Amino acid sequence: MKKNLIISACMIGLLSLSASAQTFTTKKKVLAQMRTANSYFMKKWPDPHKRIVTNKERAANIWTRGVYYEGLMALYSMDPQKAYYDYAVTWGEKHDWKPVRGEVYTRHADNQNCGMTYIDLYRLDPKPERIAAIKENIDSIIRSDKYTDWTWIDAIQMAMPIFVKLGVTYKDSKYFDAMYKMYHHIKYVEGGRGLYNPEDKIWWRDKDFLPPYKEPNGEDCYWSRGNGWVLAALALVLKELPKSDPHYAEYKQDFIDLATAVAPLQRKDGFWNVSLHDPNHYGGKEASGTALFVYGMTWGVNEGILDKSTFLPTIEKGWMAISKESIQPNGFLSYVQSTGKEPKDGQPVLKHKMPDFEDYGLGCVLLAGTEIHRLLEK
Repeated sequence: MKKNLIISACMIGLLSLSASAQTFTTKKKVLAQMRTANSYFMKKWPDPHKRIVTNKERAANIWTRGVYYEGLMALYSMDPQKAYYDYAVTWGEKHDWKPVRGEVYTRHADNQNCGMTYIDLYRLDPKPERIAAIKENIDSIIRSDKYTDWTWIDAIQMAMPIFVKLGVTYKDSKYFDAMYKMYHHIKYVEGGRGLYNPEDKIWWRDKDFLPPYKEPNGEDCYWSRGNGWVLAALALVLKELPKSDPHYAEYKQDFIDLATAVAPLQRKDGFWNVSLHDPNHYGGKEASGTALFVYGMTWGVNEGILDKSTFLPTIEKGWMAISKESIQPNGFLSYVQSTGKEPKDGQPVLKHKMPDFEDYGLGCVLLAGTEIHRLLEK
């Protein structure tokens, strides 16, 4: 009798967990919100080539826009509307399928980011011009045998997935080898000790934030969105990198460790603070870092890399914060921190305040939404 009761209790627990994954939202609602948010942006920016003007004028394929198109391509993969594909293709065509400002030989990760979408579009329709410039760009870096370009953790997301996509597309491990050399430098060497703290299993944004730099409460400064970039990048790399790669296990462990480290830092309302270890330093809701954490954790659960029972409550709270408080009925995204590199940048982050760029926040939300949608299929 006692044994039967224990078995029944376990079954109820499993059913409850399954039900939670099915009921905190619905696929229909997730898709509707992503469509609304994306429609708001596409209507506001009908010309993918129109230059971006904030404090100065910039090309329309800078990293902020590149991140948006990452999200759009993720949305297209689950909601294949021709308008999405055409919008992305026109963007690539009007920029001649080249890095920012046509700088084929740029070494700056921000300027390379657009290449991620170029490669994805090449895979859908392998026209040589779509991939030629970004391939030559990365090939030139490999030929130089210099691997010290990634000096800030955002660069991991801006460029690292490009290496793995090229390696998979061309079945050439030289891209995987070069990618690891770049990763090794930023993790272990940059700034004299590397930007990864193995004790906290979180990343400093760049060498300016290495100890003795401290937050007002005496803790190390760990920026939310910066660590979100790393988690998302590792997910994108693990998604494609062959498990036989000699560094696959390290990337996987870093992914698990980072997700595990930031999950307990989530606020009660589901968001993460801009400062991960000092909740009172510009404490408040912030959607971009939150969306990146939700994306990474949900992808990890979907792939069986992260334990579902452990991470599902965090994922649920995070997505519901985005769904209920960030995505507005007209598609505008609230609580997106403007561009920067630390907690104080772009403050205050408010419900009705528009960030300096609207695109990258949307890209992060679309990435998260596509994985939430996939989670609900399980």
